[in-house]
Amino acid sequence: MAPKDVQEPVEAVSGAPDDLRAAGWKAMRAALPGVFPEEDVDLRDGRLGEELVDIGLTAVWGALWGREGLSPRDRSLVTLSVLIALRAETELKTHARIALTNGLTKNEIAEVLYHAGGYAGFPAAVSARTAVREALGE
Repeated sequence: MAPKDVQEPVEAVSGAPDDLRAAGWKAMRAALPGVFPEEDVDLRDGRLGEELVDIGLTAVWGALWGREGLSPRDRSLVTLSVLIALRAETELKTHARIALTNGLTKNEIAEVLYHAGGYAGFPAAVSARTAVREALGE
């Protein structure tokens, strides 16, 4: 039996492509309110690698953000940390805004930057700070 503060694994959203796509849209629209229309949209643009965003919709937003095991706020904390460590500034800009939508404060985002500096390195944290400042208009 697991301790009270440890959750049992949660079943992922059904692996059916339509289910993952619907879950992806639901999670993405919740994270980025007002950015996407309510109907299903074709995310392909006819250019090289056009399916990458659609793959992200199902594999990341549907299969991961659509799970129940962590709150959106907690997922934002994890995502910010990973993106800082990867020095993925473009994605970090979007996820800094998503973190605010998911209930993190600017002070908490700053704490993530400080904490990541100790684990991901000072240069990664400084680059992340620059990206987050730009994204949040600071």
